[in-house]
Amino acid sequence: MKVLVIGATGGSGRAAVSALLDRGHDVTALVRNPDTAELFGTSDTAGSSGGRVTVVTGDAVRDSDVERAVHGQEAVVVTLGIRENPVRVRLRGPARTPLDVRSRGTRTVVDAMRRHGVRRLIVQTSYGTGPTRDRLPARYRLMFRALLGPQIADTERQDALVRSSDLDWTIVQPVNLTDGDDAEATVSDGDVSSWAIPRRAVGRVLADLVDRPEYARATVAVS
Repeated sequence: MKVLVIGATGGSGRAAVSALLDRGHDVTALVRNPDTAELFGTSDTAGSSGGRVTVVTGDAVRDSDVERAVHGQEAVVVTLGIRENPVRVRLRGPARTPLDVRSRGTRTVVDAMRRHGVRRLIVQTSYGTGPTRDRLPARYRLMFRALLGPQIADTERQDALVRSSDLDWTIVQPVNLTDGDDAEATVSDGDVSSWAIPRRAVGRVLADLVDRPEYARATVAVS
């Protein structure tokens, strides 16, 4: 299957690329900085099951770049976010990424997918937004409001526009992401087994959902 990953240089994005390659998919990784292409090897680099990666330079919020990347794909995985220090982002705004990158980038992707007839869309958001908003413990709600308020608001907009699309979407909501030891993920409709999950485990979930049509138009929590 031909799969485009938007946000491919972030932790979850890299994990998704790796997991997709291991499942034999041919992956296109959209990256803003061509110097980061070395993260994925080259187009001659294959996963353990034969999948190959192609790196394309472009910006997720630029229509022409996304249009070019979406052409010829069969599914798209979106893992957009801001990797800068959250305290700095809250006080001064992000230095390198638009504050509304999640909603702007996802809208650009959705529009391009419609034009090219690509149906399958997997979008990573955050647990505690959309349908799991009321399941978040009070301590996390306070943190969201104080530290991540504008980013969470943008994630809510992202969630809403995905749900309003006519695509075969699945929204993936992981709990707190870590770079810790690998673990198996628990997937549910909202119940969580822990409050931290390694990015590698989330990447495997994102990859698995690409060809799981029974999860179309569903939201899954990952813990």
